Amino acid sequence: MTGLLFEGADWDFPTVQRIHDACEGVARSELGLDVYPNQIEVITAEQMLDAYSSVGMPLFYKHWSFGKHFAFHEASYRKGLMGLAYEIVINSSPCISYLMEENTATMQALVIAHAAFGHNHFFKNNYLFKQWTDADGILDYLDFAKNYVAHCEERHGRRAVERTLDAAHALMSHGIDRYPGKKKLDLRAEEKRAGQRRRHEEEVFNDLWRTVPSGPAKSAATLNVERRRKLLGLPQENLLYFLEKSAPRLQPWQRELLRIVRHIAQYFYPQSQTKVMNEGTATYVHYRIMSRLHEQGRISDGNFLEFLQSHTSVVFQPEFDDPRFSGFNPYALGFAMMQDIARIVTNPEQEDREWFPEIAGQGDVMGVLRDVWANYRDESFIGQFLSPRLMRHFRMFHLHDDPEERAGIRVDAIHDERGFRRMRRELARQHDVGFIDANIEVVDVDLAGDRRLLLHHHVVKGAQLNETDARRVLQHLADLWSYDVSLLEIDQSDKVMKEYVVSPRQAPAAA
Repeated sequence: MTGLLFEGADWDFPTVQRIHDACEGVARSELGLDVYPNQIEVITAEQMLDAYSSVGMPLFYKHWSFGKHFAFHEASYRKGLMGLAYEIVINSSPCISYLMEENTATMQALVIAHAAFGHNHFFKNNYLFKQWTDADGILDYLDFAKNYVAHCEERHGRRAVERTLDAAHALMSHGIDRYPGKKKLDLRAEEKRAGQRRRHEEEVFNDLWRTVPSGPAKSAATLNVERRRKLLGLPQENLLYFLEKSAPRLQPWQRELLRIVRHIAQYFYPQSQTKVMNEGTATYVHYRIMSRLHEQGRISDGNFLEFLQSHTSVVFQPEFDDPRFSGFNPYALGFAMMQDIARIVTNPEQEDREWFPEIAGQGDVMGVLRDVWANYRDESFIGQFLSPRLMRHFRMFHLHDDPEERAGIRVDAIHDERGFRRMRRELARQHDVGFIDANIEVVDVDLAGDRRLLLHHHVVKGAQLNETDARRVLQHLADLWSYDVSLLEIDQSDKVMKEYVVSPRQAPAAA
């Protein structure tokens, strides 16, 4: 097919359709992409701001914090202190891409290639998204969650619902399972079972709490430690799951709210582990598609230059001494690594053959990239495929800065083989959620005494919790648990570094 897809900056919906079809032709026939069906919606700046405020999800339930975020972003946008994304894409089937109506025709082509085919392919094929997300059921589940929260507000009052959601949101990052279970998440089944679950919980009593002494006497026959921990499923890193199942005073509707927040947190879990890969994939795909459309004469030279200007801005990486530097730009690092893999596959140097013998000179660029996109996350992707050539290009170095040492800051890795491997390992570790996220788990409950909940934070390399934030989050945890909560920060030698004890704001009635 020949002829320009559009001329100038103006576009209409038939133009968007032509752009989509042209991008799809390149994506499927030349890049071999496998995508969900696409649903493209055009939205205003105000609707984009609204999407920002509710983590980019449609049909989301109402909460006061979303309005707060909307007001902040709107004020910043109106003052010219921030720009808006050209698009937002939803990991669902169909895959929904929201395009800004202010975009030019060139930008609509770019974001369709980027989101509707780059992100879409990654969502559908990466193993983490296959394990942790349910693209077919998420939209129905969000509709259920929105209606359920509204029903709870009518029945139990908005303030009571907001208090529960406030606490659940505070614990959201600790409401996920980090390892796949035996059963894949099925959000449609969760929605159907919600009503049955609520009816059942209203009729039964948690057998565990029958074993708790009702008076001041402490019986020696109280559950032994092993049996108690087994019944409670301890140790447990998913705090929301533990509270949902075991908090003694939560109402059935509160448990359902915790479950909703937990499922949504789990849904977003893969995105935190694949930022570099996801954006790198989408940026590489849009670059290949737009370049091919220009070669085919479907995009004019002027429109292609407009695309290149935007693309260059997206992949710009400030130097370490630039005031704009705030770490590696995931678009820049991801795109550079995708291009570097393509170079190694088609035109390797001797150094590449030594570092990447499995792919060097293989010849099938898209076959290798599709395999990488499907089977890696940021940590393993960087640890496996960051090349010495790219480290030289980015002028990477590793600094050692230990406040307990008087030697000051020193360069700990230079551009030799040992230094390259050290830098690659350290950069990969910075993208490992097991290393960068606090490792906190529930380890025991004092059932025979004051029912205090005991948690441990396993400190890595001396990185303790911020005291103010820790106390605020523990306060929410104590409010949900209804009894005291104790958190011990423990180093690798099992030495207690700090202890937090927080009581619920509303003391429970005497047992």
